[in-house]
Amino acid sequence: MLNIGIIGYGGMGSYHHQQLIKEEDQVSVTGAFDIKVDRLDLARRNGIKTYHSLDELLRDDTIDAVLIATPNDSHKELAIKAMEQGKHVVCEKPAMMSVKELDEVLDVSKETGKTFMVHQNRRWDSDFLMIRDLYNQKQVGDLFQIETRVHGANGIPGDWRHMKVHGGGMLLDWGVHLLDQILFMVNSPIKEVSCDLSYVLGDEVDDGFIAYLTFENGVRALVEVGTTNFIKLPRWYVKGLEGTGVIYDWDLSNKLVKQTGAIDHHNLVPIKAGQGLTKTMAPPSEEAVTELDFPPVAADFPNFYANFYDVVVNHQEPVVKNEEVRRVLALIETLFDEAGQID
Repeated sequence: MLNIGIIGYGGMGSYHHQQLIKEEDQVSVTGAFDIKVDRLDLARRNGIKTYHSLDELLRDDTIDAVLIATPNDSHKELAIKAMEQGKHVVCEKPAMMSVKELDEVLDVSKETGKTFMVHQNRRWDSDFLMIRDLYNQKQVGDLFQIETRVHGANGIPGDWRHMKVHGGGMLLDWGVHLLDQILFMVNSPIKEVSCDLSYVLGDEVDDGFIAYLTFENGVRALVEVGTTNFIKLPRWYVKGLEGTGVIYDWDLSNKLVKQTGAIDHHNLVPIKAGQGLTKTMAPPSEEAVTELDFPPVAADFPNFYANFYDVVVNHQEPVVKNEEVRRVLALIETLFDEAGQID
């Protein structure tokens, strides 16, 4: 059994305990530390030991590894201290505030021989796995345009996420997830990027962004996060050389249309569009397209904590590799730079 101590028993820390780790037979939670009393009370109600200080948790020899689920600016210090105290580390995303910080942590991981892994949980999302399968299996031909979005209308949560000093803002929040998914799916170097950050709510950090990525293999990706969208656009919209796919929301409602016949460009039937006619935007004939099933897809890689156990105990390859984490952080720094937001 691999015993884990949780540092930060808030929303994500308690979620790891109550949902993710409970699913694994070889991993368990020993206890938790948090600076907030109400969270320690919650941990005790959930049946685990609590610690009066971080040092007390790290001195507990029954703990093999720690989960860091605290604001972003504290990840580096906590990860280094834990590894130097002989603990393996699982860290919530984003791993660090910068590539420089991550490199320092990875140096300590190498020096101590302790595993450092980042929890990129959105690699297991069903909607992403469906699009990844569509990309790999080419059901509608080679995908050449991928649009991935998450939209909400509640603004930035009223906690550390709206504070720059703690690494707040949507590019470092949901942006990490969406960019990780794209880079995990598209196996090609990035050729060109651009980014527009939104500050319409008046916070000191971005309340949303739109990023454009062009890969050397020709794939173009639009990555968007919005917190002022009272009407949402689809979660995914992708175009292939032979069709189009859309996943509308978290409920996996979707549509997948494939071209099955040649389009007779010389005999298109025009339709009335507003105050004019158009052949270009007329729908294809019924004989030219068909609608395909877009079934959910299971991950072809193990669950996170099962993999973490195998990495620590059996020296297996991690699903979330630190070089992949570093690439995402480097891309985020580039996007901030492109948007003119580097200090």
